[in-house]
Amino acid sequence: MERNDLTVRPITGCEELDLFIRLPYTLNDELADDLTAGRRRPEWTWVALRGDRLVARAAWWCRTGDDAPFLLDVFDLDDDSGTGEDRVDVGVRLLRTAMAAVVPAGARPPEYGRAVPPGWRDDPAASRVVEERMAALERTGARLFVERLRLEWRAGTPVSEPSGRLRFRPVRDTEEILSLMTLVLDGTLDAHSRDDLSRLSPREAAVRHYEDELAHYRSPRDWWRIATLPDGEPVGFVTPARNDYNAVIGYLAVLPAHRGNGYIDDILAEGTRVLAAQGVPRIRAATDLGNVPMANAFQRAGYVNFERMINMAWG
Repeated sequence: MERNDLTVRPITGCEELDLFIRLPYTLNDELADDLTAGRRRPEWTWVALRGDRLVARAAWWCRTGDDAPFLLDVFDLDDDSGTGEDRVDVGVRLLRTAMAAVVPAGARPPEYGRAVPPGWRDDPAASRVVEERMAALERTGARLFVERLRLEWRAGTPVSEPSGRLRFRPVRDTEEILSLMTLVLDGTLDAHSRDDLSRLSPREAAVRHYEDELAHYRSPRDWWRIATLPDGEPVGFVTPARNDYNAVIGYLAVLPAHRGNGYIDDILAEGTRVLAAQGVPRIRAATDLGNVPMANAFQRAGYVNFERMINMAWG
């Protein structure tokens, strides 16, 4: 589509990746593998061009094996192209054109998720870039949903020895983990879970989370751990795993009846030990900015906040 010398179109295939990655982002190095694996598709990968110059881009991602986009995770504007309003206008035109082709008519667009520097609000240059992208997304109907901390444990960071307060065992079966996931939704501080609970029962929300995330892990389920008291009563659980990119602490929770006793530290340490024993160079995790108890637990365990994630949603 061309308008006022702006061409908006999807890339033709892997041969145009060099064009698409002219704008920098940490995900650029993953794009080729994602296209090969089917987690991205050329028809979901869009550019806005003025002549041969890339002035904006957008791309959607899906989980391995899926047929529909799950997340809009690349959206960039060329910092050197016109004024801030010009850049926002180009971004809006790109998004509207691409979304009309990628998102089925009447469907809710996939959520937007973008990694940003941890101190982006204190850096005028970084805040301008983030705010311009958000302004363009808002003009298409998106609103800020949540800001999240992206966390990383690095090989060589000390891991706490077991305190002896809890016992750990593998998860028996899918029903056991689903039952515990249902229970921990009571009083959850997680924004996505709270949003799910506005439309679904706790059990339905747990099943959705399991099917959207845990079921897609590439690693053995016997890495997952149930934390119990010495008498066998469950206290919480952790799902150390490997996704398509990194070792991760996928889900970490304490049952409502046992919160406030510091068990989160024991459970996180166990999940970290499971993955560290695999010789991984890093372990990734994330939690909402507003989930202060969880963020503090990760900090105590030696995880560093290396990025934040801006999530925006439509509808």
